[in-house]
Formats: sequence, C-alpha cells, structure tokens
Amino acid sequence: MGGPWLWIWLGTGISVLSPLSLVWAQNTEDWQYEECKLSRSGPPATIVTIDEESPNGTILVENMQINGRAQDPDRTISLTLLDNYDHWVIMDSALQRLYLNSTGRILDRDPPSMITTIVVQVQCTNELVGTVILHEVRIVVRDRNDNTPKFRQPRYYVAINELTPVGTTIFTGFFMNNGASDIDDGPNGQIEYGIQYNPNDPVSNRTVRLASTLTGNLVLAERLNYEERTRYLVIIQANDRAPYQYNRRTATTTLTLDVLDGDDLGPMFLPCVLVNHTRDCSPITYRVAIPELTVPSALNPLEVEPPIKAVDQDRNIQPPSDRPGILYYILVGHPAAWGEYFSLNSTTAELLLLKPVSRDLFHTFTLVIKAEQDNGHPLPAFSDLIIEILDENNQAPYFLQTTYQGYVNEAAPVGTTISSSANLSTPLNIVVLDNDIEELEPGDIPTKDPQVFITLDGYTAIFTITREGITRYLTLLKPVDRETQMTYTFTLIAFDGVQYSQSVTVNILVLDANDNTPTFSQVSYSVEVFTNMQPGETVLQLTARDADAGLNGLVTYAILAGDPDGDFAINNFTGRITIAPGVTLVVGRSYALTVRASDNAPPVERRSSITTVYIEVLPPNNQSPPRFPLKIYNLEISEAMRTGAILVNLQATDRELDPIRYHIQSGDDHKVFNLTETIGLLLLAKPLDRETTDQYFLIVTATDHPGSTSTTTVSIVVTDVNDNDPTFDPTLPRNLTVMEERAGAFVGRVKATDPDAGRNGEVYYRLLTHAKLFNITANGSIYTAVALDRERVGLYELVVEASDGAVDPRRTTLVLQVEIIDINDNSPVFSQPVYNVNVPENSPAGTVILQISAFDADEDSNVTYRFSTEEPLELFSLDRLTGVISILQSLDFEDLSEEEDAIFTFQVEALDHEGILPPGVATVIVRIKDMNDYSPVFTQDLYRGMVAHAEKGTYIARVLATDQDPPNTNASRVRYRVDHELSPYSGSIFEVEEDTGRILTKVNLNEEPNAIFKLYVIAYDDGEPVKMNTTLVEITVLQPSRIPIFTQEEYRFPPVSEYAPIGRAVGMILAAAINTTVFYSIVGGTGQGVFVVNNRTGIIYTAKLLDYEKVNTYMLRVQADALAVVLANMRVPSKSNTAKVYIDVQDENDHPPIFIRKLFIGGVTEDTKPFTSVLKIVATDVDTGNYSKNAYHLIILPTADGQEPFVIERYTGIIKSAIMYRNMRRSYFRFGVVATDNYGKGHTSKADVLVSVVNALDMQVVVANVPPSVIEENREQIISILERYVQDQVPGAKVIVDSIGPRRHGDGYELEDYSKADLNIYAIDPLTNRSISRQELFKFLDGKVLDINKEIQPYLGEGSRIMEIRQPDIVASVKKAAQAVGYTEGALLALAIIIILCCIPAILIVMVSYKQ
Repeated sequence: MGGPWLWIWLGTGISVLSPLSLVWAQNTEDWQYEECKLSRSGPPATIVTIDEESPNGTILVENMQINGRAQDPDRTISLTLLDNYDHWVIMDSALQRLYLNSTGRILDRDPPSMITTIVVQVQCTNELVGTVILHEVRIVVRDRNDNTPKFRQPRYYVAINELTPVGTTIFTGFFMNNGASDIDDGPNGQIEYGIQYNPNDPVSNRTVRLASTLTGNLVLAERLNYEERTRYLVIIQANDRAPYQYNRRTATTTLTLDVLDGDDLGPMFLPCVLVNHTRDCSPITYRVAIPELTVPSALNPLEVEPPIKAVDQDRNIQPPSDRPGILYYILVGHPAAWGEYFSLNSTTAELLLLKPVSRDLFHTFTLVIKAEQDNGHPLPAFSDLIIEILDENNQAPYFLQTTYQGYVNEAAPVGTTISSSANLSTPLNIVVLDNDIEELEPGDIPTKDPQVFITLDGYTAIFTITREGITRYLTLLKPVDRETQMTYTFTLIAFDGVQYSQSVTVNILVLDANDNTPTFSQVSYSVEVFTNMQPGETVLQLTARDADAGLNGLVTYAILAGDPDGDFAINNFTGRITIAPGVTLVVGRSYALTVRASDNAPPVERRSSITTVYIEVLPPNNQSPPRFPLKIYNLEISEAMRTGAILVNLQATDRELDPIRYHIQSGDDHKVFNLTETIGLLLLAKPLDRETTDQYFLIVTATDHPGSTSTTTVSIVVTDVNDNDPTFDPTLPRNLTVMEERAGAFVGRVKATDPDAGRNGEVYYRLLTHAKLFNITANGSIYTAVALDRERVGLYELVVEASDGAVDPRRTTLVLQVEIIDINDNSPVFSQPVYNVNVPENSPAGTVILQISAFDADEDSNVTYRFSTEEPLELFSLDRLTGVISILQSLDFEDLSEEEDAIFTFQVEALDHEGILPPGVATVIVRIKDMNDYSPVFTQDLYRGMVAHAEKGTYIARVLATDQDPPNTNASRVRYRVDHELSPYSGSIFEVEEDTGRILTKVNLNEEPNAIFKLYVIAYDDGEPVKMNTTLVEITVLQPSRIPIFTQEEYRFPPVSEYAPIGRAVGMILAAAINTTVFYSIVGGTGQGVFVVNNRTGIIYTAKLLDYEKVNTYMLRVQADALAVVLANMRVPSKSNTAKVYIDVQDENDHPPIFIRKLFIGGVTEDTKPFTSVLKIVATDVDTGNYSKNAYHLIILPTADGQEPFVIERYTGIIKSAIMYRNMRRSYFRFGVVATDNYGKGHTSKADVLVSVVNALDMQVVVANVPPSVIEENREQIISILERYVQDQVPGAKVIVDSIGPRRHGDGYELEDYSKADLNIYAIDPLTNRSISRQELFKFLDGKVLDINKEIQPYLGEGSRIMEIRQPDIVASVKKAAQAVGYTEGALLALAIIIILCCIPAILIVMVSYKQ
C-alpha cells in the first residue's frame, strides 16, 4: 500500500516545483541574450571616415562596442568579417578593432580605382544561445588633393580678326568640359582659371583678360594689329580650389592666339621696295615708251614696265572671297591733253592708247595714277606713270665724219684696235648717230646708243668693227704686211633696220716694222784691179736691198775684214768700193773683203747681212775697154710703171777716161726702152703689158773712143698688176632648171678666166644670193643644197661672183635664172579645216548652204570634191566640180532634236587629177538653227524682297523665268538683267545675276527704313531673234529693330570629335529682336550639308559623319530672320543678322600605323658590340598628336641560352644588338616588329625584319676621291645609287654601310689618307636571307663605275668619283701572309713533331713515378 502513495507524492512535488524553477531560470539567464548587441546607442551602422592613400594598418574602428567576449577563456561571442571585398579590412576580434589592409596597393578614391566607400558586415555569433547578429560598418574614403588638373587639349587655338573691338569675348574654348578637369572630389576637383606671365611672350598676358575665372573665357584687352604681330602665346593656368591655398595644385596650357588680317590698310603699288627696313614702300614710277604716229590697235595694251599692279596691303583676309578688288584711275596728268590719248582700265590696269600721238606736239606725258579698293576704303595709293613718245624711224643714221684715217703697225697682233695717229697713242673713234634715237643740238654730247648695224664693203677678213655703243672701233682680224700692201681703203655704211646712212671712206695706213733684212744680189763678188788705177777709182758697186721703209730700209755699208792695210774704201751709203787715197797696188796681191750691209733701225731691232768681195791686182792695162760695174743687171718692173721712168743707171767706167757711148744691141725689137747714148740711163719708152710680154733680155754695149767695147745683160721681169677682171664664159647657158624635192641635184656650171698672173689670176666662185639653198664648187659646178619646193618658190635668180686671188680682188658677177620643175607632191588643201554653217529650220529643198574650196599647189591640178562616206547623201548633195553643198529636203529643228541633236557632222575630200596622193580632208558641221518661237515667261508677275542695312553682294530674292523652246538650245537659255530705263535709281543699288536671277545689293545699303524700291528685271533668251519679258521686284527696307541681331559676329565651338554620330549637338548660336520670333538657317559656308541648325533653338547638329583627315575645320554662314518674314517666303539679309560659325573637328585614333616597307633588312658583323644600332624601323600614322606617336616592340625568339638577340628602342624604332655574334657568319635572324600608335595604347601593325650576320670576307671597299666627311654627309644618296645597281642583279637587295673612314693604302694598308675615303659595304639578299658574296658584289658594281660616277657627282661635287672597288684590308693581309708561307712553316712543323716525340717518354716516366 505504501509504494503507490510514494509515487503519487513524488509526482505532485515535481509538478509544483517545475513552474517555480522556470521562473528562477528566466531571471538568471536573460543576460545571455544581450551578447552580440551593441553597447552604444545611436544608429545601427557604424560609419567612419578615412583619408585616401592612408597607410597600411590604419585603425578604421577603434572598438566595435559589441557586447560579449570574443577570446578564450570565457568566450561568449565569435566575430567574423563578411562582404569584405578585395580584403580592404582586417579585424582584431579580441579588441573588436578594424584596420586598413592596403599591403602592396593604395587606397585611391580617384579614378580608375574610384574607391569612395567600403562596406563590410561584422557577423557576431552568440556562443551562449547560438544567435547571429550582423553589424554594418560603412567606411567613407575622404578625398585628398593628390591630383593635378589636366587640360583636355595639349594646346588651344583661337583666331581673331585684328579689327575685333576691345572687350569682345574671343575665347570660350573651355566650354562643355573641354578645358581643364581634376579627378579629385569637392573643392579639390573644382577648377578656376588664370593668366600666367609668359617670359617668352611678355606682351601676351596684357593682350587678353579673363572674363570669368570659373569659365576661363577670355576677353580682348588691347587692340590687335596683324601687320605688327600675327600670333600671341597666352599661358592659361588652371588650379583646383583646395581649401588651403598652399595645398592647391596647378596646370598650364598654351593658348595660341592667331591674329587674322582685317581690312585696315589701303592698296600699294608693286613692286614694293621697303624703305630702311620699315613697312613703307619706296615711291615707284611706271614707264612706257611708244612710237609716234602709231595706230592704237598695233600697240594696245601698252607694255608698261614694270606692269601696273596694286594689291591690298591686307593680303591675308579670310576667306579670300572677302578680299576687296582694286580699282585704277588716272588722277591728273601733264600735259593737260592726256585724256585725249590715254585711258586706264579700272579693273585690269591695262593702259590703252586712244589715238596716235605726234612727237612734234608731245615728247612726254607724266600721269598720276590712283589705286583704291572697290569697297570704299578711304586709303588710296598713288604712283607716277611716265609715257615717252619715240620718234618715228624716218631719218637715216649718219657718221660724224665723211672720211676716217687710221694707222696700224704691221707687227700688230690680231685684236689690235686701229689708231687715229701715227704714234698709235689713241684709237680711231668712229661715231654714228641717229636723230630717231636722239636729236642733238650743236655742241650736245650724245648719250644714247643708236643701235645701228655697221657693215664694211671690203676687207672683212682683215678688219671688223664693234657692234654696240655710240663710239665704234675697228680691230684687226688677221696680221697685215706693209711690204705686201701699204694701205687699205674701204667704206662703212650704217643701217638702223629701216634706213641706210651715206657711206664714209676709211683709209688705213700700215706702218713699217723692221721685219726685212738687207740682202745682196750675190753671195760673193770677184773683181780685177790694175796697178795703174788711181785712188778714188771705182773697184765695185755693191747694192743690198731692204724692203722696209724709212730708217728700217736705209742701208749702210762697211768693210769688216780682209783689208788690213786699208787699201780700199767703201761709201757707207752707196756701197761703192774705191781705191783708198795714197794707196799703190802691188801686182799679184789678192784681197777677200768681208762687207756688211745693215739697216738703220734702232740698235735692238737692227738687221744686217754680209758678202765677200774677192779682188785680184793685175799689171797695168793701157787699152782696156769700158767696164760695167755688173755683168748682169736684174730688174723687176711693174707693168703699171709710167713711161719716161728711169729704170737703171748702166754707167760704165774707162780707165783711160775715154768718152763712152751706150747702145741696146738686142732684145728690144718694139723699142719699149730708151738708152741714153752718153750717160747710160735706161728709160721706159712705151707702156708695159705683162699679159703680152712678161720678160725682156737686153744686151747693152759700152764703147770708148778707141773702139773698145764691153757688154752687159739687163734682165727685166715685168711684174703683174691686177688690172684684169675675171671673165665668164659666154657660151655656157644662163637659164637653168632643176627638179624640186631633190637635195644635191646638179643645176649647171659656170666658168670664168683671168689673164693676170699668180694669185691675181686665180679665180674663186661664190653665190651672192640663195647661198643656203645652192652650193657652188671650186670648178663652178652648182648643186642644190636642200630639197627645194616649187610651190613656195618657182624661180630663183642666182647671182654668181667670180673674184681673183689678189689682196684687193677684182670681181665680176653673172646672173643665172634657175627654174624649179614641178612634181606632183602636194595634196589639195581646203581653205579651212572645219566648215561651220547654220541652216535655218524649214529651209526649202535645194537651198545652197555652203561652198567648199580646196587648192592644190602643184601645176595643172584640177580639184574635185566628194563626201568621205555615203551617210550625208540622204540629206545633202555636193557638186564635185564647184564644191557647192545644198540640202535635199526641208529640215525641222523640233523633229530632229527629239531623235538626235540637230547637228550634222561629216567629212569631205578634195582629190587632184592624178589621184596618186592622199586627198585633202575637211570637216563640215551643219547646225539646224532653231527659230525662236517663245519668249521667256516669269513664274510671278510681282516679286517681293526685304532688306535692312546690308553689305555689298547681299542676297535678297530670286526671279525665275522659263522658255518653252526646246531645252539646251540658245532659244531656251534664259538670262536676266536690270531694266535701267524703267528703274534707273534702283538699278544703281541692286543688280541681278545674269544666269541665276538672284537679286543682290550692288553697294553697301544704308537706306532709310520703310523705303520701297521698284526694280524692273528683264528675262531674255539667246534665240534669233532675241525675245524678252519683264517683271517687277519690290524691295522693302525694314526697321533695324525688327531684324534679329546675333550676340557675336563669329562663333567658335569646342572641337567636335570625328566619332560624333549624326545628330550630335556641337554648339548654339543666339540672336535676338524686339517682339520677334527668330528663325535660324545656314545660308552658306564650307559646312553646308554637314551640319544643320534647329530653326527655333539655334542649336547646330551634325548631319553627316565627320572625318578629320579629310576636313579638319568648317565655316558656316548663318542667318537669323524674323519668323513672320520667313513664313512670307522672304528673307531680310543685313549686316547684323548674319554671322560666321567656325567648327573644328577633333582628331580621333581611327587609323593604324603603316610601315614604310613590309620587310626591313639590316646586318651585323661578327664583332658587333652589344647595344650597337643596327637599323631604324619607321611607321607613319595619318592621325595627329599622340595618335601618330608609335611605340615599337619585337616579336623574336630567344637564343639557345635564353637571351634575346636584339632589342628595340620603344619610341625611336632603332633596333640594337643585344648579344655577341662571334662564329655566326652566314647566320641570320628573321623576326617581327609591331608598331602601336598613341604611345602603345592604340592600333597596331606588323612588319618583318631580317638581320644577317656577316664579316669582312663579305664586304667590298669603295674608294672615293673625296674626304670621309663628304661621304658621311651624302651617305643616304650614295647608298641609294649603289643599291639600285645591285638590285638590277638581285631584286630587293639591301646595301649596308659597315664603316666610313680615310683611305687606307700601303703594303699593309697601314697608311691613311684623309683627303680620300674608304666606304666598307656589303649587301643582303632577301631571298637567301644572307649576304651576297664579295665576288658577286664586286662584279655588280665594278662594271658600272662610270655610270655610278655620273650619278654621284651632283652630291659629292664636280670632279668627284669612285677610284676603285677593292677587297677589304683583312682579305689582302691574309693573301699576303699565305704567299709568304714557305720552308719556314715546314721547318716549324718538323720541330714541333720532334718536341712532341721527345716529350712522350718524359711523360711516361712521370706517370710511372707518380703511380709508385
């Protein structure tokens, strides 16, 4: 019974205690749930800040303030970092502290990292109850001012007209982030601008000022002057706005301000010669000379020197269409009648003669010409124009003297000037004048060269006269000889191109020079004397002759030797030898006298000769006959000798002094001579004629009183005088013929004879006319020199001259008639190559429209005509004999123009009667002329236009008329002009373009508002007859207030990327007007069609894709109009409602680099040192700026030991060696090279590189005769020339220079010559990748040395050349050493073998000893 109750009480106790225990447990265990919660109040997230670039380990959160203990023992919580991307945060769980983890990196808030916030989750796990709480930690990265502002562009540009007013905003180029930017945050990234002082351009910072430091817009601060300065370099500074001044960072850029030329200067006349290095021109005078009484058509336009031309001093106004034209006027002139004779074209400046001018009235006109701009610019230019009137060539030239006497020494050399006096001190002045050139009063000194041609009528082979100058001089062409001819007489004639002067006589006397030696008639003389001869008695008469004149020909005699006792005397002047006074001769004695004959010239010029006189003394002779001094007398007598002249004295001597009688015994049958009986004088009794008798031998006797007789011989030679003219043979024909077109054909022969002797009788022929067409031989045969054309000249009159050979020859002429015989050698020739004829439409059949004609130059040629083809026969007929062309049917223009052009073109032929030669051909063009059926019709009866203050050339409206005549005909071509009769005033203000009908302002319009102009315009065609129509254009001048005004005359937008899509906004224009809605439009410029403008907002958009490489800048001409005016289909152009917009295209990197060649070839030698330049790689890029700057790298396999054989300089493209290449000859490296633009960040291209290894055995030495420095300066040109000759044999071969140095020579090439050069070269074959052999290279070049020398001379200088092509020094040294090898090497080899054999036992002994 007790057991059950126990269990009941136990259950009851438990049920009562269980709730109590729960209540206690709840009160004691609630603290466990506070673990992982924040012990602080406030927001649940922990937010902290940290500076960017904080060092690694920086404390981010000192204590997370999370309840619980996170370390053993007694750990209640566990902490873990979640979402810790990039592991920027590390946590110390025990301290609940967070640190920055930036090992090996930088916490950077700026791009490209852009770490502005780090958010992590700290997960807390309650180890007591197992709950998990996440705590967000937000770490805000605070910006530091660690970046410098950067400008978008490396440089900025703006162009400003020099007339821009001060205060105008000239630069807004930093608009829309185009200026400087700073990637920092807040004030650190905000930009403000300033102008920095430029030490290289100190004026620039005061030329402009900043309109706003925030926008960087620039305002013009000083006036500009294009003529003084065209460019300013303004340094713009951009700095951030960091709170502390000293923390701010700055950057600078250069704004290039180009000054554009404005119209602020007037014109200037050319050529301009500056005065003292100023910009002012020296005054210029224009000159022109015209002949008097000349019709204007022969001279106009007059050739002014220099040509009249003026230019606007503002030479660079842009665009060129805005440059003004120049107008020319004659302002004033003297004499006052200038306006009757001259006019000046106002636009071309051509000077025109209006009527002939007489020099009797006016000698000179002095005019002042004016040049001004056609836009009304107030600064004209002035210059003088002098017009000289030249005298008509109506007066013949004249000499100042009628005769001239000149002198020349016979010893004078060629080129000697003839003198006017015998002392040869002054030249002979021959003065010729022409009153047409210069009229002189008595006493005036001439100043102008008459420019006449003076001819000599004879002795042209001996004398010549100078060709220019007022004073002319005669000079010697060949030496003269006084003994041959003493005087020369000829005439001079002056010719001015129209008139000949009176002839004047020139007499030239040849002065003697001592050029002849006295000469005895015999080498020696023998004479007998008797002992009974008395002193003074004549022994012998000696005579020596000297052809010179004066003292030069005066002979004196002297006995030099053979008479030691002085038994004989000689007369110094006569040469007579006599017995000396007081001398008694001795029988049997003989003498040999040496006698000298000398002239009396000055001692240094004196000439002499000697002879020997043999004398034998005989016993007395009391019955001796008379004795002649000479046994024979030799005389030469001119046939022109006058009668009665004494020829010779034949006086004989008689020892006994008996009287002597003289007699001509024989030889004078015709009593030509007379001998005085008592004194022995031989006289000429009758005239001589050499042609009848040329020699006489007279035997003369002398008889004394006892009857003793002696004889002597007188030999007389009659010398010739040129007294006979050559005579032509009259029996030979004088009318000759020759066939045309045959050169060298025989024409005929003449023959002339002259009975004179010697050269006086020699006959020479020459042609006085047509000497270029015919030749005459020495025997008188005449031939054609060229092929003659009968059609040009059918008959020639040949004048043949025959002259003898005398110094002053005698001449005879003969006239021959040479007829040219015709052959059929000409085709008919039409009177014109093309015949154009206009035929009115609907002309009746049979109407004659044209007559063609052809001429055949041959004789007896009957020309006939025909069509070349049969096609014209359908519409036209041709009379074969007359050449008349007529139509076969009526032709209608409209019917023809529908099917084909109303023009018929065909060819006609003309044939001669034989038909052998090709026919003549001409083209006939027949135009069916449309008769003008319709007048032009305007599309409107009334046109309206509006305008305000507008510049000249402003477009207002357009008229349009149509013509119903067939299109593309003159009758349908409509043109326009103003009807000045109906609108005289309006026509002076407005004009209409002839072809377009556009109405333009003719002047700068400044009319009062509300004025209405009525302009009548005529439309007319070019038909026959001309038809026209008229319309009215009403032009209203509006109030300026109703015309929109642009805020700027020129807009410059930031550059637009060439990547910009269609529709990209590029900028905005703005115009305003009172109570008016503005309508914008693009009316002109280079950007029409490329850009469009929103008509209401003024925003300009791209309409086409842009390409910087094609066009990099555009100019738009924009116009703003009132919307109401536009809706009325009218525009109101004025100065204020038009503006220019300049849009620059920004280049983008849209083109890859392009290598200049696909394969680059270079070479290295085996001893090349590392980092030696091998070759340069070049790639080009059409982009600009950095986009065109390339970076290079190689694609190359390393060598077996892991080294790269070559490296490349990244930005220069120079490939350099990187290893040694010993023992690698005949090896090569082939690899790739890559070029990447934008300094390695852009597009790439690839090329191949071949480098071959060579050594000296592959080279040749080119030796040149110029210094090495000259070779180095022209290295590229020389290699290019050599390479071309090698490539002729090996296509694509590359010639490479190994070295350039002084020429080495000598046995061992140890000597150096720096005046010459050695050029070591080798060549690479791209097919084999190896060098061309030395022998082949020599063969390619050595045979072309002459050609190569011709090509290198322009670079190396005159006389430069390649001396030789030889093998390198080392090759020659090796060969020489090989030749020196002989028994010495054999002996050394034997010695080496002996040493080795002796050493082997020693080595074995050492080895055995070592082993033991």
